[in-house]
Amino acid sequence: MGVGPERVSLNTATVREQWSLRECIEGCARHGIKGISPWRDKLQECGVDEAARLIEAHGLTVTGLCRGGGFPAAGAAGRQAALDDNRRAVDEAVAIGARCLVLVAGGLPEGSKDIAGAREQVRDGIAATLEYARSCGLPLAIEPLHPMYAADRACVNTLRHANDLCDELGAGLGIAVDVYHVWWDPDLEQEIKRAGKERLLAFHLCDWLVPTKDLLLDRGMMGDGVIDIAKIRAWVEAAGYAGFCEVEIFSAENWWRKDADDVVETVIQRCRSAV
Repeated sequence: MGVGPERVSLNTATVREQWSLRECIEGCARHGIKGISPWRDKLQECGVDEAARLIEAHGLTVTGLCRGGGFPAAGAAGRQAALDDNRRAVDEAVAIGARCLVLVAGGLPEGSKDIAGAREQVRDGIAATLEYARSCGLPLAIEPLHPMYAADRACVNTLRHANDLCDELGAGLGIAVDVYHVWWDPDLEQEIKRAGKERLLAFHLCDWLVPTKDLLLDRGMMGDGVIDIAKIRAWVEAAGYAGFCEVEIFSAENWWRKDADDVVETVIQRCRSAV
């Protein structure tokens, strides 16, 4: 049971309030963690070229870059701005050797109640970005978010919807499975099987606390909540996934206030015991 640090990836969100990207890279190396997944704000603070140099020097695998997406907008100018930003995100991901660019689709445009229209914009935005990403050899990974985020963050909310988009748009498009967002789905095992080895590009871990005090910033450390993480890991591995287990914890009142080295040590311990 569990995974060792050689199969753990640290998403920089987990210690975003304590460490810069340089410190995250050095911390991973110090603790024997072999994977890292930067957020773009941390990457840009460090500088893409410098980050690429540091990542290579410390022998880390970049399991993904967070994030692209955010496609829906009220007008043509906003939609084009999103496409331009996603192209920049593809370039950044390629520069640091990321295995994929994670896409958080985007929610309703300001003032809109048309969720079907927003989902059409997401499909069109992914299609346009995918064309460029293919030319760069970079896979895109749709990350379905929990339905509570449908209005403001992502109107792709189930693995089934993500699989449907992969069916429609074709090669180069896959899925990032984040247990926080999909653990509740009664079709989860079936849709993981449907995704299979080719589409399962990333596997994100944290836990769902009861009660949850903040729907964005109160994620739990693995083992502290109600998600059967080991079962979901078994499902993704049975479907062919053999990649890293990426820990991504947003925790304003708890883990972001602790010493970062202690957080990383806890991550390693819990990946052994609860994953």
